[in-house]
Amino acid sequence: MRAVSLIAASLVLLSSPLAARDYLKQDRAQSRGFTPGVVTEGGRIVWVSGQTGLVDETGLPMAGNFEGQARVIFRAIDAVVKRAGGGIKDVVTITVYLTDPRLLDPLMPIRREFWPDGNFPASTTITVHSLPAVGMMLEISAVAVIGDK
Repeated sequence: MRAVSLIAASLVLLSSPLAARDYLKQDRAQSRGFTPGVVTEGGRIVWVSGQTGLVDETGLPMAGNFEGQARVIFRAIDAVVKRAGGGIKDVVTITVYLTDPRLLDPLMPIRREFWPDGNFPASTTITVHSLPAVGMMLEISAVAVIGDK
């Protein structure tokens, strides 16, 4: 009977996601909405393709609306990761492509909306000459780790 209890306990531990990420925080990075590094061990990795936000979920055009595009993108990343059993809190790194470096500052408070606990993903920002469609101001790809040990 004891062996059955140990097996049952092991199955519960293995089936429940363990969120034991180590966020290597730094004051300046926190003020900018990112973490210099996130340590994970194990877990299910989700590679999220670059998401764009030219149109929101209701079909409303977002061309030229930076804040609108950013929110649409973060919601899209969350939706992709949810399909794999996680959520935006499981995102450990993002790559942001901006058409103008001045857009980075307006992005910071939006990041805080999606990671209000301050456990921001690691982040790389790249300024590009243009993106695939007129009016597209940013694109963001992500990697999430669900249920790390």
